[in-house]
Amino acid sequence: MPLALLALAIGAFGIGTTEFVIMGLLPEVAADFGVSVPAAGLLVTGYGLGVMIGAPIMTLLGTKVSRKNMLMLLMGLFVLGNLVSALAPAFVVMMAGRILASFTHGAFFGIGSVVAADLVAPEKKARAISMMFAGLTVANVVGVPLGTFIGQSAGWRVTFSVVAVLGVVGLAGVFTLVPDMPKPHGVRLRHELGAFRNVQVLLAMAMTVLGFGGVFAAITYIAPMMTEVTGFADSSITWLLVLFGLGMVVGNLIGGRYADRALMPMLYTALGALAAVLALFMLTAHNGFTAGLTIFLIGALGFATVPPLQKRVLDQASGAPTLASAVNIGAFNLGNALSAWLGGVVIAAGFGYTSPNLVGALLTASALVLAVVSAALEKRGGGRPSRLVTGAATSEDSVLTAPH
Repeated sequence: MPLALLALAIGAFGIGTTEFVIMGLLPEVAADFGVSVPAAGLLVTGYGLGVMIGAPIMTLLGTKVSRKNMLMLLMGLFVLGNLVSALAPAFVVMMAGRILASFTHGAFFGIGSVVAADLVAPEKKARAISMMFAGLTVANVVGVPLGTFIGQSAGWRVTFSVVAVLGVVGLAGVFTLVPDMPKPHGVRLRHELGAFRNVQVLLAMAMTVLGFGGVFAAITYIAPMMTEVTGFADSSITWLLVLFGLGMVVGNLIGGRYADRALMPMLYTALGALAAVLALFMLTAHNGFTAGLTIFLIGALGFATVPPLQKRVLDQASGAPTLASAVNIGAFNLGNALSAWLGGVVIAAGFGYTSPNLVGALLTASALVLAVVSAALEKRGGGRPSRLVTGAATSEDSVLTAPH
Protein backbone atom coordinates (compact mmCIF):
# COMPACT_ATOMS: atom_id res chain seq x y z
CA MET A 1 0.00 0.00 0.00
CA PRO A 2 1.45 3.42 -0.98
CA LEU A 3 2.47 5.93 1.68
CA ALA A 4 0.08 8.45 0.12
CA LEU A 5 -2.72 6.60 1.90
CA LEU A 6 -1.13 7.57 5.20
CA ALA A 7 -1.42 11.25 4.27
CA LEU A 8 -5.09 10.76 3.43
CA ALA A 9 -5.68 8.85 6.68
CA ILE A 10 -4.09 11.68 8.70
CA GLY A 11 -6.42 14.16 7.03
CA ALA A 12 -9.40 11.90 7.78
CA PHE A 13 -8.23 11.60 11.40
CA GLY A 14 -8.13 15.37 11.80
CA ILE A 15 -11.53 15.92 10.18
CA GLY A 16 -13.16 13.21 12.28
CA THR A 17 -11.64 14.63 15.45
CA THR A 18 -12.79 18.20 14.85
CA GLU A 19 -16.33 17.08 13.99
CA PHE A 20 -16.93 15.03 17.14
CA VAL A 21 -14.64 16.53 19.79
CA ILE A 22 -16.86 19.57 20.35
CA MET A 23 -19.47 17.34 22.01
CA GLY A 24 -17.13 16.49 24.88
CA LEU A 25 -16.19 20.15 25.36
CA LEU A 26 -19.57 21.89 25.23
CA PRO A 27 -19.62 22.84 28.94
CA GLU A 28 -16.11 24.37 28.72
CA VAL A 29 -16.88 26.28 25.52
CA ALA A 30 -20.22 27.51 26.91
CA ALA A 31 -18.58 28.73 30.12
CA ASP A 32 -15.75 30.50 28.27
CA PHE A 33 -18.11 32.45 25.99
CA GLY A 34 -20.77 32.99 28.64
CA VAL A 35 -23.52 31.18 26.75
CA SER A 36 -25.82 28.32 27.71
CA VAL A 37 -25.03 24.70 26.84
CA PRO A 38 -27.93 24.57 24.32
CA ALA A 39 -26.51 27.71 22.67
CA ALA A 40 -23.06 26.10 22.50
CA GLY A 41 -24.76 23.10 20.89
CA LEU A 42 -25.36 25.33 17.87
CA LEU A 43 -21.68 24.77 17.05
CA VAL A 44 -22.67 21.21 16.16
CA THR A 45 -25.63 22.49 14.15
CA GLY A 46 -23.45 25.00 12.29
CA TYR A 47 -20.88 22.35 11.40
CA GLY A 48 -23.55 19.98 10.12
CA LEU A 49 -25.17 22.66 7.96
CA GLY A 50 -21.74 23.62 6.64
CA VAL A 51 -21.11 20.05 5.48
CA MET A 52 -24.57 19.92 3.90
CA ILE A 53 -23.90 23.08 1.89
CA GLY A 54 -20.19 22.57 1.31
CA ALA A 55 -20.15 18.92 0.18
CA PRO A 56 -21.78 19.39 -3.25
CA ILE A 57 -20.22 22.83 -3.84
CA MET A 58 -16.66 21.77 -3.09
CA THR A 59 -17.09 18.46 -4.92
CA LEU A 60 -18.18 20.22 -8.10
CA LEU A 61 -15.39 22.79 -7.73
CA GLY A 62 -13.03 19.83 -7.44
CA THR A 63 -13.80 18.88 -11.03
CA LYS A 64 -12.05 22.07 -12.21
CA VAL A 65 -8.59 21.39 -10.77
CA SER A 66 -6.31 18.42 -10.25
CA ARG A 67 -7.22 16.13 -7.38
CA LYS A 68 -3.94 16.66 -5.56
CA ASN A 69 -4.33 20.45 -5.68
CA MET A 70 -7.93 20.17 -4.50
CA LEU A 71 -6.94 17.98 -1.56
CA MET A 72 -4.27 20.50 -0.60
CA LEU A 73 -6.76 23.36 -0.84
CA LEU A 74 -9.23 21.46 1.33
CA MET A 75 -6.63 20.74 4.01
CA GLY A 76 -5.58 24.40 3.94
CA LEU A 77 -9.16 25.49 4.59
CA PHE A 78 -9.39 22.89 7.35
CA VAL A 79 -6.30 24.29 9.09
CA LEU A 80 -7.60 27.85 8.77
CA GLY A 81 -11.02 26.94 10.14
CA ASN A 82 -9.59 25.24 13.22
CA LEU A 83 -7.20 28.12 13.87
CA VAL A 84 -10.11 30.55 13.74
CA SER A 85 -11.95 28.37 16.27
CA ALA A 86 -8.91 28.13 18.54
CA LEU A 87 -8.32 31.90 18.55
CA ALA A 88 -11.95 33.04 18.44
CA PRO A 89 -12.53 36.09 20.68
CA ALA A 90 -16.32 35.66 20.49
CA PHE A 91 -18.83 32.88 20.01
CA VAL A 92 -19.87 34.08 16.55
CA VAL A 93 -16.24 33.94 15.40
CA MET A 94 -15.90 30.38 16.62
CA MET A 95 -19.07 29.50 14.71
CA ALA A 96 -17.48 30.95 11.58
CA GLY A 97 -14.39 28.80 12.13
CA ARG A 98 -16.50 25.67 12.55
CA ILE A 99 -18.41 26.36 9.34
CA LEU A 100 -15.19 27.06 7.43
CA ALA A 101 -13.70 23.75 8.59
CA SER A 102 -16.93 21.91 7.74
CA PHE A 103 -16.77 22.96 4.08
CA THR A 104 -13.79 20.65 3.61
CA HIS A 105 -15.47 17.59 5.13
CA GLY A 106 -17.51 15.94 2.37
CA ALA A 107 -15.27 16.82 -0.56
CA PHE A 108 -12.11 15.57 1.18
CA PHE A 109 -13.60 12.13 1.77
CA GLY A 110 -15.11 11.98 -1.69
CA ILE A 111 -12.07 13.10 -3.69
CA GLY A 112 -9.75 11.27 -1.31
CA SER A 113 -11.54 7.97 -1.90
CA VAL A 114 -11.13 8.36 -5.66
CA VAL A 115 -7.43 9.14 -5.21
CA ALA A 116 -6.95 6.18 -2.88
CA ALA A 117 -8.56 3.83 -5.40
CA ASP A 118 -6.43 5.17 -8.26
CA LEU A 119 -3.20 4.65 -6.31
CA VAL A 120 -3.44 0.85 -6.27
CA ALA A 121 -4.19 -2.10 -8.50
CA PRO A 122 -7.88 -2.84 -9.23
CA GLU A 123 -8.01 -5.80 -6.85
CA LYS A 124 -6.83 -3.57 -3.96
CA LYS A 125 -9.11 -0.56 -4.44
CA ALA A 126 -11.57 -1.35 -1.66
CA ARG A 127 -8.75 -2.03 0.76
CA ALA A 128 -7.07 1.27 -0.15
CA ILE A 129 -10.26 3.24 0.42
CA SER A 130 -10.84 1.49 3.75
CA MET A 131 -7.32 2.44 4.85
CA MET A 132 -8.07 6.11 4.26
CA PHE A 133 -11.35 5.88 6.18
CA ALA A 134 -9.50 4.10 8.98
CA GLY A 135 -8.34 7.59 9.93
CA LEU A 136 -11.94 8.51 10.70
CA THR A 137 -12.49 5.36 12.73
CA VAL A 138 -9.32 5.93 14.77
CA ALA A 139 -10.39 9.54 15.34
CA ASN A 140 -13.48 8.40 17.18
CA VAL A 141 -11.59 5.88 19.31
CA VAL A 142 -8.44 7.92 19.99
CA GLY A 143 -8.62 11.47 18.64
CA VAL A 144 -11.95 12.55 20.13
CA PRO A 145 -11.35 11.16 23.64
CA LEU A 146 -7.78 12.50 23.66
CA GLY A 147 -8.96 15.88 22.38
CA THR A 148 -11.59 15.97 25.12
CA PHE A 149 -8.99 15.15 27.75
CA ILE A 150 -6.65 17.87 26.45
CA GLY A 151 -9.51 20.37 26.35
CA GLN A 152 -10.56 19.65 29.91
CA SER A 153 -6.97 19.71 31.18
CA ALA A 154 -5.34 22.52 29.20
CA GLY A 155 -8.32 24.34 27.69
CA TRP A 156 -10.52 23.69 24.67
CA ARG A 157 -8.53 26.18 22.57
CA VAL A 158 -5.50 23.91 22.86
CA THR A 159 -7.54 21.04 21.43
CA PHE A 160 -8.43 22.98 18.29
CA SER A 161 -4.84 24.17 17.95
CA VAL A 162 -3.64 20.56 18.04
CA VAL A 163 -6.23 19.62 15.40
CA ALA A 164 -4.94 22.48 13.22
CA VAL A 165 -1.44 21.04 13.54
CA LEU A 166 -2.79 17.66 12.41
CA GLY A 167 -4.18 19.44 9.38
CA VAL A 168 -0.75 20.89 8.61
CA VAL A 169 0.75 17.39 8.84
CA GLY A 170 -1.95 16.08 6.50
CA LEU A 171 -1.34 18.94 4.06
CA ALA A 172 2.39 18.28 4.06
CA GLY A 173 1.71 14.59 3.52
CA VAL A 174 -0.54 15.25 0.52
CA PHE A 175 2.04 17.61 -0.97
CA THR A 176 4.90 15.16 -0.45
CA LEU A 177 3.33 11.75 -0.99
CA VAL A 178 0.30 12.07 -3.25
CA PRO A 179 1.28 11.98 -6.95
CA ASP A 180 -0.03 14.52 -9.44
CA MET A 181 -3.31 13.42 -10.97
CA PRO A 182 -5.30 15.03 -13.79
CA LYS A 183 -8.58 16.77 -13.07
CA PRO A 184 -11.64 14.53 -13.54
CA HIS A 185 -13.65 14.52 -16.75
CA GLY A 186 -17.14 13.48 -17.71
CA VAL A 187 -19.05 14.86 -14.70
CA ARG A 188 -22.08 16.74 -16.13
CA LEU A 189 -24.19 18.78 -13.71
CA ARG A 190 -27.48 18.28 -15.59
CA HIS A 191 -26.99 14.52 -15.62
CA GLU A 192 -26.18 14.47 -11.92
CA LEU A 193 -29.19 16.66 -10.99
CA GLY A 194 -31.46 14.21 -12.80
CA ALA A 195 -31.02 11.71 -9.95
CA PHE A 196 -33.03 14.00 -7.66
CA ARG A 197 -36.15 13.45 -9.76
CA ASN A 198 -36.27 9.91 -8.38
CA VAL A 199 -38.57 9.78 -5.36
CA GLN A 200 -36.59 6.83 -3.98
CA VAL A 201 -33.40 8.93 -3.88
CA LEU A 202 -35.25 11.64 -1.94
CA LEU A 203 -36.75 9.09 0.45
CA ALA A 204 -33.32 7.54 1.05
CA MET A 205 -31.85 10.95 1.86
CA ALA A 206 -34.73 11.71 4.22
CA MET A 207 -34.01 8.40 5.98
CA THR A 208 -30.39 9.49 6.28
CA VAL A 209 -31.32 12.84 7.84
CA LEU A 210 -33.73 11.36 10.38
CA GLY A 211 -32.05 8.01 11.05
CA PHE A 212 -28.52 9.11 11.85
CA GLY A 213 -29.80 12.39 13.26
CA GLY A 214 -31.20 10.43 16.20
CA VAL A 215 -27.65 9.56 17.26
CA PHE A 216 -26.56 13.19 17.47
CA ALA A 217 -29.62 14.23 19.47
CA ALA A 218 -28.24 12.18 22.35
CA ILE A 219 -24.49 12.38 21.80
CA THR A 220 -24.30 16.16 21.31
CA TYR A 221 -25.22 16.69 24.95
CA ILE A 222 -23.42 13.66 26.33
CA ALA A 223 -21.06 15.70 28.54
CA PRO A 224 -23.68 17.61 30.56
CA MET A 225 -25.98 14.58 30.60
CA MET A 226 -23.34 12.28 32.06
CA THR A 227 -22.04 14.79 34.62
CA GLU A 228 -25.34 16.31 35.74
CA VAL A 229 -27.65 13.27 35.49
CA THR A 230 -25.48 10.16 35.77
CA GLY A 231 -22.98 11.69 38.18
CA PHE A 232 -19.76 11.00 36.27
CA ALA A 233 -16.77 13.27 36.81
CA ASP A 234 -15.69 15.50 33.93
CA SER A 235 -12.65 13.28 33.40
CA SER A 236 -14.91 10.28 32.71
CA ILE A 237 -16.28 11.85 29.52
CA THR A 238 -13.07 10.84 27.75
CA TRP A 239 -13.67 7.14 28.43
CA LEU A 240 -17.36 7.35 27.59
CA LEU A 241 -16.42 8.77 24.19
CA VAL A 242 -14.02 5.84 23.75
CA LEU A 243 -17.01 3.52 24.28
CA PHE A 244 -18.99 5.46 21.69
CA GLY A 245 -16.08 5.26 19.24
CA LEU A 246 -15.68 1.52 19.74
CA GLY A 247 -19.39 1.10 19.13
CA MET A 248 -19.03 3.04 15.87
CA VAL A 249 -16.27 0.69 14.72
CA VAL A 250 -18.32 -2.42 15.49
CA GLY A 251 -21.50 -1.02 13.96
CA ASN A 252 -19.78 0.09 10.78
CA LEU A 253 -18.33 -3.40 10.27
CA ILE A 254 -21.66 -5.11 10.90
CA GLY A 255 -23.62 -2.69 8.72
CA GLY A 256 -21.14 -3.05 5.87
CA ARG A 257 -21.26 -6.83 5.96
CA TYR A 258 -25.03 -7.26 6.07
CA ALA A 259 -26.02 -4.34 3.82
CA ASP A 260 -24.70 -6.31 0.84
CA ARG A 261 -26.68 -9.39 1.85
CA ALA A 262 -30.06 -7.92 2.81
CA LEU A 263 -30.09 -4.12 2.70
CA MET A 264 -33.64 -3.27 3.74
CA PRO A 265 -33.93 -5.92 6.49
CA MET A 266 -30.61 -4.64 7.88
CA LEU A 267 -31.98 -1.10 7.80
CA TYR A 268 -35.23 -2.09 9.54
CA THR A 269 -33.33 -3.90 12.28
CA ALA A 270 -30.76 -1.17 12.91
CA LEU A 271 -33.26 1.71 12.88
CA GLY A 272 -35.78 -0.11 15.06
CA ALA A 273 -33.18 -1.14 17.63
CA LEU A 274 -31.61 2.33 17.63
CA ALA A 275 -34.97 4.01 18.28
CA ALA A 276 -35.61 1.64 21.19
CA VAL A 277 -32.16 2.15 22.73
CA LEU A 278 -32.44 5.94 22.45
CA ALA A 279 -35.82 5.87 24.19
CA LEU A 280 -34.40 3.65 26.95
CA PHE A 281 -31.53 6.11 27.42
CA MET A 282 -34.06 8.32 29.23
CA LEU A 283 -33.89 5.69 32.00
CA THR A 284 -30.45 4.13 31.64
CA ALA A 285 -28.74 7.55 31.85
CA HIS A 286 -29.37 7.50 35.62
CA ASN A 287 -26.94 4.64 36.25
CA GLY A 288 -23.25 4.59 35.41
CA PHE A 289 -23.04 1.03 34.07
CA THR A 290 -26.23 1.13 32.02
CA ALA A 291 -25.35 4.58 30.67
CA GLY A 292 -21.98 3.34 29.43
CA LEU A 293 -23.54 0.27 27.82
CA THR A 294 -26.19 2.42 26.15
CA ILE A 295 -23.59 4.82 24.74
CA PHE A 296 -21.76 1.87 23.18
CA LEU A 297 -25.01 0.56 21.68
CA ILE A 298 -25.92 3.98 20.28
CA GLY A 299 -22.56 4.12 18.53
CA ALA A 300 -22.92 0.57 17.21
CA LEU A 301 -26.54 0.79 16.06
CA GLY A 302 -26.11 4.31 14.72
CA PHE A 303 -23.19 3.38 12.49
CA ALA A 304 -24.82 0.09 11.50
CA THR A 305 -27.31 2.28 9.58
CA VAL A 306 -24.59 4.13 7.68
CA PRO A 307 -23.55 1.54 5.02
CA PRO A 308 -27.13 0.56 4.08
CA LEU A 309 -28.27 4.21 3.97
CA GLN A 310 -25.37 5.24 1.74
CA LYS A 311 -25.72 2.17 -0.46
CA ARG A 312 -29.45 2.80 -0.83
CA VAL A 313 -28.74 6.24 -2.30
CA LEU A 314 -26.07 4.89 -4.64
CA ASP A 315 -28.37 2.09 -5.82
CA GLN A 316 -31.29 4.41 -6.51
CA ALA A 317 -29.12 7.08 -8.19
CA SER A 318 -27.42 4.54 -10.43
CA GLY A 319 -25.70 6.03 -13.45
CA ALA A 320 -25.32 9.48 -11.85
CA PRO A 321 -24.25 8.94 -8.25
CA THR A 322 -21.57 11.63 -7.85
CA LEU A 323 -23.68 14.58 -6.73
CA ALA A 324 -26.35 12.43 -5.07
CA SER A 325 -23.68 10.72 -3.00
CA ALA A 326 -22.13 14.08 -2.08
CA VAL A 327 -25.51 15.45 -1.02
CA ASN A 328 -26.14 12.32 1.05
CA ILE A 329 -22.88 12.98 2.89
CA GLY A 330 -24.36 16.36 3.68
CA ALA A 331 -27.66 14.70 4.64
CA PHE A 332 -25.93 12.82 7.46
CA ASN A 333 -24.68 16.13 8.76
CA LEU A 334 -28.00 17.90 8.19
CA GLY A 335 -29.46 15.26 10.49
CA ASN A 336 -26.71 16.03 12.99
CA ALA A 337 -27.50 19.74 12.79
CA LEU A 338 -31.27 19.26 13.08
CA SER A 339 -31.06 16.90 16.03
CA ALA A 340 -28.49 19.00 17.88
CA TRP A 341 -30.75 22.03 17.52
CA LEU A 342 -33.88 20.13 18.61
CA GLY A 343 -31.99 18.68 21.57
CA GLY A 344 -31.01 22.18 22.62
CA VAL A 345 -34.62 23.35 22.26
CA VAL A 346 -36.01 20.72 24.65
CA ILE A 347 -33.23 21.33 27.17
CA ALA A 348 -33.81 25.09 27.05
CA ALA A 349 -37.54 24.45 27.52
CA GLY A 350 -36.76 22.85 30.88
CA PHE A 351 -37.23 19.17 30.06
CA GLY A 352 -33.77 18.21 31.34
CA TYR A 353 -30.56 16.82 29.89
CA THR A 354 -32.08 13.41 29.11
CA SER A 355 -34.86 14.85 26.94
CA PRO A 356 -32.75 14.91 23.72
CA ASN A 357 -32.74 11.10 23.91
CA LEU A 358 -36.49 11.05 23.31
CA VAL A 359 -36.06 13.50 20.42
CA GLY A 360 -33.51 11.11 18.93
CA ALA A 361 -35.83 8.13 19.36
CA LEU A 362 -38.66 9.93 17.55
CA LEU A 363 -36.38 11.00 14.69
CA THR A 364 -35.05 7.48 14.21
CA ALA A 365 -38.55 5.98 14.41
CA SER A 366 -39.61 8.41 11.67
CA ALA A 367 -36.76 7.13 9.51
CA LEU A 368 -37.97 3.57 10.06
CA VAL A 369 -41.45 4.58 8.86
CA LEU A 370 -39.92 6.11 5.71
CA ALA A 371 -37.93 2.92 5.11
CA VAL A 372 -41.13 0.87 5.18
CA VAL A 373 -42.85 3.36 2.85
CA SER A 374 -39.88 3.33 0.46
CA ALA A 375 -39.84 -0.46 0.26
CA ALA A 376 -43.62 -0.57 -0.28
CA LEU A 377 -43.43 1.99 -3.10
CA GLU A 378 -40.61 0.07 -4.73
CA LYS A 379 -42.53 -3.18 -4.51
CA ARG A 380 -45.57 -1.56 -6.12
CA GLY A 381 -43.47 0.17 -8.76
CA GLY A 382 -43.79 3.60 -7.19
CA GLY A 383 -40.07 4.28 -7.49
CA ARG A 384 -37.32 3.28 -9.81
CA PRO A 385 -36.03 -0.24 -9.16
CA SER A 386 -32.80 -0.54 -7.26
CA ARG A 387 -29.79 -1.48 -9.31
CA LEU A 388 -26.08 -1.09 -8.82
CA VAL A 389 -23.95 1.19 -10.94
CA THR A 390 -22.81 -0.73 -13.98
CA GLY A 391 -19.37 -1.01 -15.43
CA ALA A 392 -19.94 2.22 -17.36
CA ALA A 393 -19.37 4.17 -14.17
CA THR A 394 -15.98 5.80 -13.83
CA SER A 395 -13.97 6.41 -10.70
CA GLU A 396 -15.53 9.89 -10.58
CA ASP A 397 -18.91 8.18 -10.25
CA SER A 398 -17.77 6.53 -7.03
CA VAL A 399 -17.04 9.79 -5.22
CA LEU A 400 -18.15 9.95 -1.61
CA THR A 401 -19.09 6.39 -0.85
CA ALA A 402 -18.89 6.83 2.90
CA PRO A 403 -20.61 9.36 5.15
CA HIS A 404 -17.71 10.89 7.07
